[in-house]
Formats: sequence, C-alpha cells, structure tokens
Amino acid sequence: MIGVFGGTFDPIHYGHLRAALDVHQALALSELRFLPLNVAVHREQPRASAAQRRAMVEAAIAGEPGFRVDDRELMRAGRSYSVDTLTSLRDELGDKRPICLLVGGDAFNGFFDWHRPRDILELAHLVVMQRPGAPMQRDARLRAEVQRRRATRREELERSAAGRIWFESVTQLDISSTRIRRMLALGRSPRYLLPDAVIAIARDCGCYAAGTSPSWLDDSQAPRQQISGQS
Repeated sequence: MIGVFGGTFDPIHYGHLRAALDVHQALALSELRFLPLNVAVHREQPRASAAQRRAMVEAAIAGEPGFRVDDRELMRAGRSYSVDTLTSLRDELGDKRPICLLVGGDAFNGFFDWHRPRDILELAHLVVMQRPGAPMQRDARLRAEVQRRRATRREELERSAAGRIWFESVTQLDISSTRIRRMLALGRSPRYLLPDAVIAIARDCGCYAAGTSPSWLDDSQAPRQQISGQS
C-alpha cells in the first residue's frame, strides 16, 4: 500500500510530519508520497512558490525511509483536485494496488463538498487522521458512508485497491503554517515548530519575511540549501 498526503505545505512543519509518520507506521505503508498542491481550491493560495515549497518538503523528509515528494500537482495547471491526482496515480500504479489518501479530520467532515467525492472513493481508501476524542461526523450522508465502508483491520485495506475508510488517531501538535508565516514576517524564530533545514530555505528565499532578514538565524545556526529554478 502507498499513502498520499496532499497540502499547500506553506511551509511544511512538524504537525504534518508527525501525523504522516504515525500513519506510515500504523499501516506499514511501502511508501508515503507528499504532494504539494498547485492552486488551492478551498483556502488561500500559497505564499511560497511551487519550487520553494517542493524544496522545503524535500528538506523536511530527507533521510526518512519511505517518504518521498511527488510533484505531479505542481506540474499540472489549474486547480488541484484530489480526483485528478488519484486518477493520474491510478494510471501509473494500475488498478490493483491499494492507495490510501490521508485527510485531516476537519477536511473529512466536509468530504461531500469536495469535487467528485464518490469518484475519489472509487480510486483510493480514505485514511482520516483524527484527533483523540474528536466528535463524530454530523453529515448524515457521511455517517452512512462510514458505516458502510469503515475498516478496522489493516488487511481490509490490503484486500482492495480503494473504497474503505480508516480512522487513525495521530499525535496532535498545535502548529499551523499560518502561525509560522506570521512569526517569520515579524522576525520571530519558529525553531522547534519545523525542521531547521526548512527554516533555512524560507530565510534564503525570503518568501515569508517582511523587510530585512531576521537576526535570529545566521549562517552558524542552520544549514543552507539552494533552490534551483526558484521563482
């Protein structure tokens, strides 16, 4: 089984990374692909460019076995719809390999507002990264789908390529990309909220900072990484 985790990753942080690792280990995924999106559908557009966000994700997951970046959404023009991405993955992987689409609990609660949600369930399993003690779904259609499709054993996901719903309780870290961007713009250090290598890229690009470079990070504190072809 492979996992697919999409998002703006603007920037990627430990909240993303820890939840992804929890799922990767719990389901013993052969690989987990991070897919930075191009054009957001239900949220503000990313501040950092496609090249910058791809470089930040690559830096964040470097050295973690089974994690990789998939840039197919960045290479596709227009809005980043999950159904299009999963269709592209199916063309690559074939019809039999299980694909697990990782989604946050809040996003899952609005699943029927997504573009072609039932087609998504024909293409992949849904793995809902749930906060401990999170409330159940309020939408009656969603509750019915959960009752019909819920998997409670990993083997149920392995036996089919798509169509099941799995709930995974993940480590909750109170970290947000919005907060990190604000801290960077104010010249405050976001250290310990995201990897130092990602901070270094944000500093070098200047994609979040307002005005001059902040004084809290100099060459002696974190590694530098150059981005080829950054926009």
